[in-house]
Amino acid sequence: MRTIALAFLTLLALAAAPLRAEDAKPFATAASIDLRTVLKPPPTQDSAQTKAEIGEVLTIQVTRSPEMEAQAQADAVEDIWRFANVMGPAFKADSLPVFSAFFDRVVATEGAVVDPAKDSWKRPRPHQASPLVKPVVKISNSGAYPSGHTTVGTLMGIVLSNMVPEKRTEIMDRAWAYGWNRVIGGIHYRSDIEAGRIAGSVIAARIMEQPEFQTEFAAAKAELRKVLGL
Repeated sequence: MRTIALAFLTLLALAAAPLRAEDAKPFATAASIDLRTVLKPPPTQDSAQTKAEIGEVLTIQVTRSPEMEAQAQADAVEDIWRFANVMGPAFKADSLPVFSAFFDRVVATEGAVVDPAKDSWKRPRPHQASPLVKPVVKISNSGAYPSGHTTVGTLMGIVLSNMVPEKRTEIMDRAWAYGWNRVIGGIHYRSDIEAGRIAGSVIAARIMEQPEFQTEFAAAKAELRKVLGL
């Protein structure tokens, strides 16, 4: 009976899967999760905190290694496959169609929730605040706060670790590094990362309450654990 139920969930998830990742339907939007009521406003540009954070970015800029820069550049991509180094060689998109479609929706949720908050606060990026800052990742001029990459990294990490609790520590360590690489890359401040971790945790908690999420989560989890041999 359990096998039949999981097969049915998988069929449901495949039927709902978008043809392209960019067409994925988010599980929530800013209408249901308003980060402006969750997060405190970002530090002002003339505050001692922002000045200290620019100093931190500049310090990292002159001390980061080529390997650190390469990792920050690789982590500029927002998708679940950035966790492959902790999930093992079987963790591949072509082997996990249901799981992949599910996480496309998870990733889409971050943008739908975070972008309106960024647009509201419009915090300048470090390179906009100081001409001395030279990012080594793709330049973005959208609001810096909260960090969308950190939000989605935290969100993905929490959901993925709930599927594979055996690797929870490694997954969440990877999620934390994924967010911090935005500071290493010179495109975010420390406080953007801290806010992104809060935002990702809040979004995860909210969407996990939804029956639709729970149904697709169960199918994706079953597929992943089977492929990983767990």
